[in-house]
Amino acid sequence: MQSVIASLLFLFIAKVSARSISNDHTLFDSNFKAKLIAEESRNYVGGNLVLNEDEQKVNDILMKYKLEEIDDSFHNPQYFNFSKHYFTYKNDIDKSSVYQIIKKMPKGAALHIHSSLMLHSDDMLLLTYEDHLYACYTGDKLDLQFSENTPARPCPIKWTLLSELRNASDNVQRFDDELRKFFTLYSKDENVYNADIDYSWQRFNTVYRVIKSVISYRPAREKFIYMTLKRFYDDNVMYVEIRSGLHNLYELDGTIHDKIYLAELYQQVTEKFIMEHPDFLGIKFILTNGRSVDIKKIQETLLFARKFKNDMPEIFAGFDLVGQEDKGKRLSEFMPALVEAKGNINYYFHAGETNWLGTTTDENLFDAIALGTKRIGHGYALIKHPSLLAHVLNNDIALEVNVISNVVLSLVHDVRNHPLATYLALGVPVVISSDDPGAWDSDPLSHDFYVTFVGVASRNADLRLLKQLALNSIKYSSLDTARKVRLYEIFEKRWKIFLSNVIEKCG
Repeated sequence: MQSVIASLLFLFIAKVSARSISNDHTLFDSNFKAKLIAEESRNYVGGNLVLNEDEQKVNDILMKYKLEEIDDSFHNPQYFNFSKHYFTYKNDIDKSSVYQIIKKMPKGAALHIHSSLMLHSDDMLLLTYEDHLYACYTGDKLDLQFSENTPARPCPIKWTLLSELRNASDNVQRFDDELRKFFTLYSKDENVYNADIDYSWQRFNTVYRVIKSVISYRPAREKFIYMTLKRFYDDNVMYVEIRSGLHNLYELDGTIHDKIYLAELYQQVTEKFIMEHPDFLGIKFILTNGRSVDIKKIQETLLFARKFKNDMPEIFAGFDLVGQEDKGKRLSEFMPALVEAKGNINYYFHAGETNWLGTTTDENLFDAIALGTKRIGHGYALIKHPSLLAHVLNNDIALEVNVISNVVLSLVHDVRNHPLATYLALGVPVVISSDDPGAWDSDPLSHDFYVTFVGVASRNADLRLLKQLALNSIKYSSLDTARKVRLYEIFEKRWKIFLSNVIEKCG
């Protein structure tokens, strides 16, 4: 690890050499430490932003609260939430004055979001009140299907209308609380907090399958889309890039829609939402395949991606592979197909979502960069590859970091040890996202911003960091120049309103 740190320090020194402290200073120079600290501060993400008068007022308020939180934890480490699992303190976040400010802050865009797991379990539960929903419910397993008649698929017990099961229960609230558990990984079971990565992913995939069984029904998916957009908008997110495999939707009469229909439905609902919320810019799709498929399936999807891009260029962004990276096939296994499509399709690859070093999993980082990925999803293992990190810095490749996801899926326990801390210090282009916020009942973006700001970032990192992270989400989005300019304009307008509101309430 020391050699890795030494290499990173060398990269850091090389990056700032043009502005570095001159060689004639020695450790005995009384100003040497101050100059080193100032140099490090300038290179921190957001370190070069200059705050105006209103921003400085808000920063003073924000940092007062932040320092109180951190210093209290420093002196009472047994109560420091961020060294524990996210589920142990999730419900306490609302009490934080820092969080209350971040919640109101415009955050730009969410660039790493998976379509099926975007929506909070409260809203998923509402969808189970829709008519014609049948359940195959054995107590520990649940399968759901919308149907005019009893589904023909096998069920160990029998298919029953969910409404009948709910009405027959002694306590509807308790019934719904048990049902909700199938829509979220959130748990108060301490065994979950220390689970290994395979167990966490097994639970994750179970939740995914149950949710998908609800939202494969077209009317349910239509409401799902609108409720999701509303959740993101209320969290002050103005644009979303969604990763999706675009599966088929069905109707009660047996109609099965083709895959492109789902993209069209998202576009229709989003256009309606924008009519009602004109300062929301919209969505784009990153088409996906699972990592377990064969190269023929990848070729078919990339062919479909070309058609998607040609027919709906306004909402098509690119392509990615998804799923548990340690268990899935490596990018190199699909290289012929990926190289062939490289000139036509932009890539936004997941890579380095692992704790292992020197495995085929973290080799995905090399392949993703060699394939010209526009951004890197997670990039958790990148810290262990100094030459790749230098390439990321030199070529301005953004990392899509999802801190809470990395905790829930068992990559990191104490977020102070998350590599994001180093990425921020080195000035690596970072965007903060939430991956699958519905799967852990988190805010669409505010919880990840809060945990990053208080739990991961330097104690001294201030409003400049938060603003730069929001600006980064616009800069590194897949939007064309004109739409980026529009999003910057929306952000600046909402940023001024945010500043005024904080000053009025707390100043």
